Amino acid sequence: GPNGGGTQEVNGSPCPTQPCQLLKGTSYSINVTFASKIDSQGSKARVYGEMLHVDIPFPIPEPDGCKSGIQCPIQKGHSYSYLNKLPVKSEYPSIKLIVKWELVDDQDQMLFCWKIPVQITS
Repeated sequence: GPNGGGTQEVNGSPCPTQPCQLLKGTSYSINVTFASKIDSQGSKARVYGEMLHVDIPFPIPEPDGCKSGIQCPIQKGHSYSYLNKLPVKSEYPSIKLIVKWELVDDQDQMLFCWKIPVQITS
């Protein structure tokens, strides 16, 4: 929406090149540093695989941003570091897609949105 979060810095590891090679059976670490443009009590992550213009939800073990390195409540203008893991399940198909990682507040307002092209490999 119009209140889009400003992403300052993203560190995904291990990912020196794009598309990012995600090995099945491993977990991909994500670390996003962002300055919040809104005040929020809580935060929740939503992760999608964007394929052929369809968003497929990716389950993550801990969707609660307040348990993922962010000190809640979130205050406007403050900087936060978000840490989480994306498990790459062995039953996932070997495909190329865009991973879209969103962090939203209680009112579904965007704190940050981050996209990365990935290649799932066995």
